[in-house]
Amino acid sequence: MAVIRERRLLNLSLSLELPLPSSPKSGAGDCHPRFTKLPPPQPQFGIAGDLRLSDFEKIKPLGHGNSGTVYQVRNRQTGALFALKTLSADDSISRRQISREVEIHRVVDSPFVIRCHGFMSTPTGDVALLLEYMDAGSLESLTGFKSRGPFQEAALSVISRQVLLGLSYLHSHKIVHRDIKPGNLLVNAAGEIKIADFGVSKIMRRSLDPCLSYVGTSAYMSPERFDPDSYGGNYDAYASDVWSLGLTVLELYLGHFPLLPPGQRPDWATLMCAICFGEPPELPETVSGDFRDFISRCLQKESRRRWSVAQLLAHPFIVGGDQCESDRAFRELISTSTSPAES
Repeated sequence: MAVIRERRLLNLSLSLELPLPSSPKSGAGDCHPRFTKLPPPQPQFGIAGDLRLSDFEKIKPLGHGNSGTVYQVRNRQTGALFALKTLSADDSISRRQISREVEIHRVVDSPFVIRCHGFMSTPTGDVALLLEYMDAGSLESLTGFKSRGPFQEAALSVISRQVLLGLSYLHSHKIVHRDIKPGNLLVNAAGEIKIADFGVSKIMRRSLDPCLSYVGTSAYMSPERFDPDSYGGNYDAYASDVWSLGLTVLELYLGHFPLLPPGQRPDWATLMCAICFGEPPELPETVSGDFRDFISRCLQKESRRRWSVAQLLAHPFIVGGDQCESDRAFRELISTSTSPAES
């Protein structure tokens, strides 16, 4: 959904310190800052040696956000493609958010989560993350989402399963993403989906850590994050990611944001009312019972009634169909995009 209004939590507390200059000046210090490499057990790309920002050629912007820009870049020596995410560190809040994102990338290693190969501070005071490049964009950018109509159930089953596997990994490491949406689910030509963008994610250091905050994209926030008194009984921080997944899958099926009329550009109050008091649209009779039930299990307004990630991974919509047919349907959706993958 194009309409996004984001709010940031001000009282963040993080332990990781990044080498961010306190008074950034262009050209100060090393003209070619080096990447601090993150050591994944089985790196997907053969990155070796002491890399510098000058080792990479910018090709084009891939996306823009409140905190920075993501570029497609090419290693000048090897020709390998990466995504370079630059983050502005112009205030203490931004610095803490960057620290959180790097801290999470340090500990995650899953085929369903985007891989970060390293990070660096730049001479201008920004921070750059060298990320795995996903050559088919995001679920939001796929042509099928924009102009070819809704995604079919077989493809949605594959999408749901891969995102659930990513969430299962994150939740097992006490990480709540807090911003699951089509634009943060990246895709490659092989049909893999990976969760990206941990700028507002949270590591649950204690079982009762507060996580009911206005961070992330308002349209995909769960009801308890707007109104914890009404919807947050027996609070489970991880349940908010399940709501966001259900809303994302329903949006992909309908071809528009599910809780508002197509094309409506609401303000924050309208979104809050739609999420807390509105109901999901009636699905057509042609929808399978398994898909209808899956969406219902995700979009329970009371967080305690929502199914967990583990329960959803065993849902008939995920495990009951023909897996080969579902994979084929999703790869076909990617291959017929009008924005073909670049080599």
